[in-house]
Amino acid sequence: MEETKLNVSVNNALIGNIFGKLDENIKKLEKAFSVKIVNRGEDIVISGAAEGAARAAEVLKKLVSFAGGGEEISGQTVNYLVSEAGSQSFAEIDKLNKDTICLTVSGKPVRPKTLGQKKYVDLMRNNTVIIGVGPAGTGKTYLAMAMAITAFKTGQVNRIILTRPAIEAGEKLGFLPGDLQQKVDPYLRPLYDALHEIMGAENFEKNKEKGLIEVAPLAYMRGRTLDNSFIVLDEAQNTTHEQMKMFLTRIGFGSKAVITGDLTQVDLPEGKKSGLTEAVGILKDIENIGIITLTNKDVVRHPLVQQIINAYEKYESKKQRREEMLNRRGRRQRFTK
Repeated sequence: MEETKLNVSVNNALIGNIFGKLDENIKKLEKAFSVKIVNRGEDIVISGAAEGAARAAEVLKKLVSFAGGGEEISGQTVNYLVSEAGSQSFAEIDKLNKDTICLTVSGKPVRPKTLGQKKYVDLMRNNTVIIGVGPAGTGKTYLAMAMAITAFKTGQVNRIILTRPAIEAGEKLGFLPGDLQQKVDPYLRPLYDALHEIMGAENFEKNKEKGLIEVAPLAYMRGRTLDNSFIVLDEAQNTTHEQMKMFLTRIGFGSKAVITGDLTQVDLPEGKKSGLTEAVGILKDIENIGIITLTNKDVVRHPLVQQIINAYEKYESKKQRREEMLNRRGRRQRFTK
């Protein structure tokens, strides 16, 4: 049993942020590394086996840095740092706290929370077309919106265009009540939510009235050339081959396009291949197009979401193996007849 002292010299509010409500963050560390952690004045004291104490100290140093930078420490943050502790890339996590994309309307900094998200943000900075693929909760849409708003505010683009396929209604919205905007709003609500949080509802409405921010279903992009715009295509796994090609050929001079989607949640009719799946394969070797696949390690929602994704991945992998086994058995039976 060894004792390691980590001098943090921070105030009670930061200690409270690091430890979490009812010390839930520290309890996660204690369980992960089989150590005991207590706060003594300006020191955090870690007791346990040498290796576990050293890993816990590594994670705590990152948590102190994050808290000092204004980050609200969540259980997900702790889980991520625990999973990365001891890896070659662990030292690079310091970059996350230094990469503030923008501030929300309430003053909260918007930053990448994982190294995967950091790579995604860097791709958006350095490429014209960016494809972000990954499961729910990995920040694909939210970070794209933050980058779009930042580009708009700094004058890099003149307008923001947000779109997604209204696949649930097959792009045929006539049976829904209300005018066009009321018909498409349910499908675009996640985009509105992100805009309101980062930009503020009043500021968003003003820019929308001026035509500087446009939110529309993908079908209404046809026939247009979009210059000096930051364009976000959300839920792109529900595009067809034709829709994806149409969208990609709308991009004009001075524009940037971010395409996001989750290939495990395709809602297209059976037998219809996702345009996003095709685009990843077709465009992977083209210069100035950045493609990234985020994983369940990049999930930044409630920790339970990560567990749900893992459970579904295991189920679907098992189901696929079972189907392959049945197919092989069927082929053998036909061959022996």
